[in-house]
Amino acid sequence: MQKTQTTTLSRATLMFPLALVLFEFSVYIGNDLVQPAMLAITKEFGVSSSWAPSSMSFYLLGGACVAWLLGPLSDRIGRKKVLLAGVLFFVICCLLILLTHNIESFLALRFLQGFGLSVISAVGYAAVQETFEERDAIKVMALMANISLLAPLLGPVLGAFLIDHLSWHWGFIGIALLAFLSWFGLKAKMPSSQVSKPKQPFRYVLDDFKQVFKNKRFLIMTLSLPMLAMPLMLWIALSPVMLVEELGLSSMQYGLAQFPVLGGLILGNIALIKIIDKLALGKTVLFGLPIMLLGSIIVLIGAIWNDYFIYCVILGMTLISFGEGISFSILYRFALMSSDVSKGTVAAAVSVLMMLSFFFVIELVRVLYEHYHLLAYGLVCFALIALWFSYPRKMLNTILLERKQRGEF
Repeated sequence: MQKTQTTTLSRATLMFPLALVLFEFSVYIGNDLVQPAMLAITKEFGVSSSWAPSSMSFYLLGGACVAWLLGPLSDRIGRKKVLLAGVLFFVICCLLILLTHNIESFLALRFLQGFGLSVISAVGYAAVQETFEERDAIKVMALMANISLLAPLLGPVLGAFLIDHLSWHWGFIGIALLAFLSWFGLKAKMPSSQVSKPKQPFRYVLDDFKQVFKNKRFLIMTLSLPMLAMPLMLWIALSPVMLVEELGLSSMQYGLAQFPVLGGLILGNIALIKIIDKLALGKTVLFGLPIMLLGSIIVLIGAIWNDYFIYCVILGMTLISFGEGISFSILYRFALMSSDVSKGTVAAAVSVLMMLSFFFVIELVRVLYEHYHLLAYGLVCFALIALWFSYPRKMLNTILLERKQRGEF
């Protein structure tokens, strides 16, 4: 396989990830702006509010179902072509959802919009990892995460504004315009010289995926990613129901409650960028996960004593998101580099496992929440993070030891 020459981070080379993060922002706000509006949407369609989390889970399922194709396809015809086509498809789906009149067609379009998640994770992230040196790639990923976090910060507030003053339809129009703008930036600034495999029958894709999924290190490191990210995903999916419907907060109060939680993730990413060159790569994960475990315990305490839930959940989720910020980008890099198969295929495998995990856990918690309410949320958050301290922690320690023996800082 042909190797792509990596570059260092500079103002010139930063333009490509900035264009990519504009699309990432569009895709993320396509969820974060919609979730607070889901109570109004379910009411408009005449269905139970228990359907609200399904908007997010179907979005994630869409991302999982197409990743297996996009990654290998980008290995063969180039990342840029696949990425540009994916952006246009996302724009079209955002406009088509304006024509829906029932929850079934709405969720079907949400499923198709979710393809945009795979375009980012299976194609865009692979291009970033190939384009930049190891530590620069992690810095770029952390920087992109901070910019894209404007979506969950602004999304709930904008969603509340749409509910109170306009219509949820305008949100999708704005998302489509942002994504279309990113298409022009990617067309102009994304490098064309990405890794491209020799043309082979597409049956070889199956062989590549078999090789990836037989890799024990890949499976452990990849499945550790949802353990970190899932509590925050559950917060985004369920917080409209928990805070507005169950605790009686207004739409604007709900939006403001997102700031400390997501601000913790921003601070975590900033801290990672500041200290990544001073510590052995991976050490921040050993700091971040205990912080996340402490946060999950605080959330669980609030779920048991409901009178303190609002204070405990905001404090606990802020700690969880901070720990995720200083950990996730590094673990993603280790997962992606755990196999020698083409990075488009590996990134696709990572995306499939993550998105499927997100879908099934969100749908499971949605059902559990109907019966156990806040306790279901608290227990699942704690269990997910506690699971990381089993095989994933052992595998991370093995990787750190191997890097030290090779003299890699």
